[in-house]
Amino acid sequence: MQLSPYLSFNGQCEAAFKFYEQVLGGKISSLLPYEGSPMADEVPGDWGKKVMHGEFQLGDLTIMGSDCLSDWFEKAQGTSLSVSVAEPGEADRIFDALAEGGEAKMPMQETFWATRFGVVTDKFGIPWMIGCDKGK
Repeated sequence: MQLSPYLSFNGQCEAAFKFYEQVLGGKISSLLPYEGSPMADEVPGDWGKKVMHGEFQLGDLTIMGSDCLSDWFEKAQGTSLSVSVAEPGEADRIFDALAEGGEAKMPMQETFWATRFGVVTDKFGIPWMIGCDKGK
């Protein structure tokens, strides 16, 4: 069994996955557009190049996503993607990159459980928790 997060975007999936590829160092493994698919007739003409289904590989994790029409799109809430790294400087770098154009909910700081920990919603509306545990 494999559990994979599936992210919904309001027309920005490709841009988001390219951004995550740059910031997190993973790799986009697929971006399938609506154009040429069985769903092509179900989206407005200007949505042909939007992502019907995409996959981003980060180590053993697959993050999936798509562009959802406004009738189906729901803003992410009640969940976060959590990234844990071994180096405090790397936690700061990732947090700062995700916060650019987004919103820092909890500034990067030391906590009783982590050398560095912060909470941010990126410019695509995806919530993240970034941390570097003590002793790692």
